[in-house]
Amino acid sequence: SVCLKLKGAVQNSGINKPVSYRHRCIMWARVGLMGSVALGSVFWSQKSKTESSPYELKLVQVLFRHGARTPLKSIPGVLEAQWVPELLEVPAHTEIDYKVTDLQGGPRPPAPVEENYRARILTGGTYPGQLTTVGMQQLYDLGVRLRKKYIEDEPFLTPSFNSKEVYVRSTNIVRTIESAKCLVAGLFQQDQEALNCPVFAFPLPHAGVVPILTDIAENEVLYPNYHGCKLLKMLMGNRWTESSMVPDIAADLQSVQTSLGVDPLQRLDFILIRDDMVARDTHGLPLPTALEPWRSVVEQRAVDMICHIYEPSKRQNLQLCVGPLFNILLSNIEEKVQVETPNQDRKLFLYSVHDTTLMPCLMALGVFDMQWPPYAADITLELYQHTQTKKHYVKASYIGQDQKIPGCSDVFCPLQEFKEALGTYSLPHEHYHALCKSIDDHRKSDL
Repeated sequence: SVCLKLKGAVQNSGINKPVSYRHRCIMWARVGLMGSVALGSVFWSQKSKTESSPYELKLVQVLFRHGARTPLKSIPGVLEAQWVPELLEVPAHTEIDYKVTDLQGGPRPPAPVEENYRARILTGGTYPGQLTTVGMQQLYDLGVRLRKKYIEDEPFLTPSFNSKEVYVRSTNIVRTIESAKCLVAGLFQQDQEALNCPVFAFPLPHAGVVPILTDIAENEVLYPNYHGCKLLKMLMGNRWTESSMVPDIAADLQSVQTSLGVDPLQRLDFILIRDDMVARDTHGLPLPTALEPWRSVVEQRAVDMICHIYEPSKRQNLQLCVGPLFNILLSNIEEKVQVETPNQDRKLFLYSVHDTTLMPCLMALGVFDMQWPPYAADITLELYQHTQTKKHYVKASYIGQDQKIPGCSDVFCPLQEFKEALGTYSLPHEHYHALCKSIDDHRKSDL
């Protein structure tokens, strides 16, 4: 079972700690909610779709994490990496004409999260959280993978960008906007011969301007919005601090801080350590030697912290994290299934998001594998229609691996079963905002 594999992994890491905490994160309330014990990440080997397949692809929705970036913070009190501007150079083949707008096509909204990043400068002269050349290439490569699947292997999309077919949405943060741009560049390559020419250093021809839509910060639903949802902030705000005080996590953190020579009073947690560690590794930058033996512990405890923060056994927590996003995904499917709707030409929805988006989504889907999503990781939902029965099915995948969602009878999940699976956590826009404001009612219920 998945739990036994996790137990073995923990034991093999040399950490003689009980695995009950990690079990609690995996064995959340889906057993009761979905009537299923098919938990954890379940990978299914499916034969590639052939021309004789009875399933016809109708719609694709991709939620993808941004590419590699500079760290949000550096580990304090240790040798800092040099995050120089040369690490952020833009490859010419990732350039396209694009315009960032609000959801109605108006001017781009203010970006307070990005402004907060740019209030500090990392050693080397760059801002925290900025997409690097490596990250740009990662998203370009993801676009190439999507191109092969949906244009070259199967002529589902037209080879050039068409705003009637493709909808691009991003959080209003530079690294996700640039990641969306790079993915589109890889997906809709226009003239490969021109791209290979050394003098080709201008946006791709014939693609037109690609609109990338964003929302105002207080209304953003593409990540758990602590600032826009009062109830979410009340339920989870303190759990960020608490997560470092969970006994097993706290003991390991103290050991790591001692090894690094970091002042015990210095504010530090495993999520921060992991963020800096992975950013350095990805860009070939030196890591403090004392941290090397602790790599697996850092990875494990960062995930443990996230499990404590999101507390997925409580349905409402995940509802507040992903409810409105799930509602959008289901609405897109419903609109496609309906014969007469204004956006019947729409074939692809692209959502440029964060690791903190993907993890609660994976938890709610029941396929979280207890691994931190890597840069450029993607969750893809494909809507199919059976050519004979005309019934609709949804297939979910994570980083290219098909997933059998608990509550679904097959990888090709009958639409009604899929709607019920997501419906457990889906929240209509109005319901979500009403729930977010119900902080007083929630406090009374706790008395």
